[in-house]
Amino acid sequence: MLAKSFSFFFFLKQTRNLESGKRHIYIRITVDGKSVEISTKVTWPINRWNPKSGRTIGNREDAKTVNAYLDTLANKIYEAHKSLLEANKPVTAIAVKNYLNGLGIEGEKKMLLEEFQAHNNQMEALVGREYAPLTMKRYKTSLEHTREFIEWKYGAPDIEIQKLDYEFISEYAFWLKTARKCNHNTAMKYLSNVKKIVLLCVRKKWLKKDPFEDFKIKKKEVIRYPLSERELKTISEKKFDIERIEQVRDIFLFSCYTGLSYIDTKQLEPGNIAIGIDGEKWLFTARQKTDSPTAVPLLPKALEIIRKYQDHPYCRVSGKLLPVISNQKMNAYLKEIADLCNIRKVLTFHIARHTFATTVTLENAVPLETVSKLLGHRSIRQTQHYAKVQHMKISNDMQALKERLALPKDGVVKKT
Repeated sequence: MLAKSFSFFFFLKQTRNLESGKRHIYIRITVDGKSVEISTKVTWPINRWNPKSGRTIGNREDAKTVNAYLDTLANKIYEAHKSLLEANKPVTAIAVKNYLNGLGIEGEKKMLLEEFQAHNNQMEALVGREYAPLTMKRYKTSLEHTREFIEWKYGAPDIEIQKLDYEFISEYAFWLKTARKCNHNTAMKYLSNVKKIVLLCVRKKWLKKDPFEDFKIKKKEVIRYPLSERELKTISEKKFDIERIEQVRDIFLFSCYTGLSYIDTKQLEPGNIAIGIDGEKWLFTARQKTDSPTAVPLLPKALEIIRKYQDHPYCRVSGKLLPVISNQKMNAYLKEIADLCNIRKVLTFHIARHTFATTVTLENAVPLETVSKLLGHRSIRQTQHYAKVQHMKISNDMQALKERLALPKDGVVKKT
């Protein structure tokens, strides 16, 4: 139901404990004959006030400042009226007052953590269909970090959405890096999670301006060096006495020859294998992270690993293609494997995907466009990062070549 009449004006009102000759400036908002009064928190001399215009009198600086403030409040009242109409909400004097007091068009305070929790509850219901478990875990962690920051900074259990500003975000970023010891990129990930909630509030018109507008969430480029051909061969040929170590090595190698991420490897089932266009066995799946379809021709080494574990007890009971353990344990065992193979690089499961993209494919003349498809990237721009790594390897190899060419034929540098 829309309002038939709408008006407001500023006036002076007598209140207690105020020195003689001064009054508080109030706003009276009237909609369909019903009024509410709101204090502006400003006091002003009676003899310098024009009751007809509802403004201060004179050209002094203080008069100009107060009039500018009243003009700002007037604009906010018009904005409140417009927002209520656009949202098809009843325009009442109370509704306009609530909007001015930061309660939004719904007339109640909207709190950041409440909205964050509501978002996470909806996300959790879609885990496995639209969201990966790891994504859900990151949002839960982000919520807890945000809760702890608010308690630390404001000594409160939550914060009104209307109070979010650039200072809140910049200090939160600093807090994540210091109190939580997050590296820059991890801190930016958590801030991105908060930004998603904030933008939802902006779209719902609970927040007039995006406080992230002037804060740049920019990640630093991290170059992860893949295994070289020699290192890949070393791991592949190494004999392990401990079965769990051998199993982790094999699944890591499977990813090196297919390019699948940890979660996509873990979820593989025998049904994901089918005959491709060339009559050979392919893997057909969809990346959980992006839901992008992926089709990968199975290289001999990958097929060998599949055959090795086809009768494994875990695979028989679970219906999975490979006996993949937790990512945390997998990475812990990969560190052991690196030590046993005398590899100095920090070995994690994600390095396997990088190794597939560079050492196994790009360095064997597979075009970047094809590698992009094999990795399930939506854009070739995502794949160009691996080409940069390849360029680094070319640079290092050429530098080594320069040094070898500079040596005498006998390999001995003669002293002068």
